[in-house]
Amino acid sequence: MQLIRPSTPLFEQVHVASTTRLGGISLPPYDSLNVGDHVGDDPQHVQTNRARLLAHLGITHAQWLKQVHGTQCVLAESKGDIKEADACWTDQSGLACVIMTADCLPVVFSDGERVAAAHAGWRGLVNGVLENTLACFSGESPSVWLGPAIGPTAFEVGPEVREQFCDQLSASSDCFTPSPRQGKWMAHIYHLARLRLSAAGIDRISGGEYCTFTDAERFYSYRRTPQTGRMATLVWKSATSLR
Repeated sequence: MQLIRPSTPLFEQVHVASTTRLGGISLPPYDSLNVGDHVGDDPQHVQTNRARLLAHLGITHAQWLKQVHGTQCVLAESKGDIKEADACWTDQSGLACVIMTADCLPVVFSDGERVAAAHAGWRGLVNGVLENTLACFSGESPSVWLGPAIGPTAFEVGPEVREQFCDQLSASSDCFTPSPRQGKWMAHIYHLARLRLSAAGIDRISGGEYCTFTDAERFYSYRRTPQTGRMATLVWKSATSLR
């Protein structure tokens, strides 16, 4: 099982991991570590992949979400219910906040006491999912890690998307470059997220060096292959180090 982690831990007992598509049992086009239960994969394969992942990381409880490209951040719970939201947070040790992506940006937050994870596509970004997640923290501003997402050479959007971002923050114009296709723009989702986080007072931001679209060996990408799996990004507190 190949996992991606921050080069420097956010805090000593806060652990973060993003899966790749490697190390599971799902068959093509979901091969192989698909954790998405809404994409048409065999449900038993998905459950096995999820169980293997949690066991590999030593996680007992996890909050999975039904993601809707919204902005709600909910309290994670250990009872196993699936909540409809695009972000969750907890201050409990041993309970992982989990989000699923396949081009959208996974964003992890922690101030050492609380942890949170957010699913940020362009709709979530422009509508405030990061700001809503930050509102779950009090006191010292959290550290943030940006997990694997679609890169700036692959994320083409229409002018209406650029306009929405620029209407909110004029500096967002620097996060777009003209596409080879007339009237389209290439968006830098990592820069857009960093800009919004910085505007909210966050100055400890790391990550953002992958492209899920171009790295087909390691990552699922909905834009590259619409019928595909999902990666997971997890953040949790524990009293032990990662295996």
